[in-house]
Amino acid sequence: MIWVMLVILFIFMLLGFPMLVGMIMAPLVSMVLYAPQADLIVLIQQMVSGISTYVLLAVPMFILAADIMCHGEMADRLLNFVGSLVKHVPGGLAITAGGTCTIFGAISGSTQATLVAIGKPMFKPMREVGYKDSHIIALLMSNANIALLIPPSICMIMFCVCTGESVGDLFLAGFGPGIMMFVGFSLYDFFYAKKNKIVSAEKSTGRERGIAFRKAILPLGFPVLVLGGIYSGIFSPTEAAAASVFYALILEGLVYRTLKWSDIPKIGLSTGFVTASVFILIAGGQAFSWIVSYAQIPQMLSETVFSHITSGTGVLLFVSVFFFIACMFVDSIPVIIIMSPIVYPVAVSAGVDPMQLGIIITMQSAIGCITPPFGCNIFTACGIFQKDFKTVVSGLAPYMIINLCIAIALVFFPDLALISLNLFR
Repeated sequence: MIWVMLVILFIFMLLGFPMLVGMIMAPLVSMVLYAPQADLIVLIQQMVSGISTYVLLAVPMFILAADIMCHGEMADRLLNFVGSLVKHVPGGLAITAGGTCTIFGAISGSTQATLVAIGKPMFKPMREVGYKDSHIIALLMSNANIALLIPPSICMIMFCVCTGESVGDLFLAGFGPGIMMFVGFSLYDFFYAKKNKIVSAEKSTGRERGIAFRKAILPLGFPVLVLGGIYSGIFSPTEAAAASVFYALILEGLVYRTLKWSDIPKIGLSTGFVTASVFILIAGGQAFSWIVSYAQIPQMLSETVFSHITSGTGVLLFVSVFFFIACMFVDSIPVIIIMSPIVYPVAVSAGVDPMQLGIIITMQSAIGCITPPFGCNIFTACGIFQKDFKTVVSGLAPYMIINLCIAIALVFFPDLALISLNLFR
């Protein structure tokens, strides 16, 4: 049955149908062929139940908060603050872009929102000091992906929905690997700038840094609000998402006055479109996952593939390779929904910490998003920067190598993957 489902899925993809069509048709055809006695209404019920989880209420809220912030001036304030600290060092502009992507990712939880908010204002200044277009885009895409590891991360929410693990704990665990990615990228940007003699900006004075910090202090309160609220017990993750929307409305509407009443319908429409796209994929993924479980494919996979892999490290290596390849072709959300329930029990039985598994899956999802040929953020970057496919992907190799080195380290050194969780829990 699994081969029939995969063939149907890839046929619809090759024919140019939306991902959802293949995800629904594959289990539907499989039910008709292999379980004709089953009532097809069950498939609809599974799709509805897939999007009926309370935790998923956080997703549209974080998307709405990100849309409000992209509309306003928070990104510019963060850029000015980070730039005042590092713009004078070799690669300062690149490190400024990376640092701001990391902070903005901790606010929005969305790679696309981060790429739009930080990429647009940074592209022209970086080009003017001598960076190639391909390098700028690769830098921005790679740093924007840190948003998947720095909470609040929609991919992390999806993993926890599928496995029943704590969203708050996985959020906290994501900080360490996310910062590792930023440090790795920054070191490369530092040596790249020195080698290519990229001009650095003048060092900011203490007064200029103070002014930049005062302007950025309220946007910097977002991570404190979300994570502080969760870990102090004031908010659940879902309530923290709603609080982030309220905070964004207050800042952009009343404090900075960049948000008008007339802007709200447009922002709401954008949020509704993205939310609908995400939830349709979740519903289709739930249908696919249910038929996989109905056919006892996880048990078959355990008996065939995982019977030869007894160590936790071996399981994580298999999971890493599978998710890396899958996310090269498919959006990370349906991959997480379909595969997490399959690999989760096997990994736990092999002694893998569920938080480490969640970090590995999220990390591979991030890498897959920018991996040719079909990484979803590649096409997002093509649209944002109006560049062809070749230009967008030609500068990715160094950042991919850094990503893969970090991913391998997280597999072999569990304490490294859970460093921030162990530090604060």
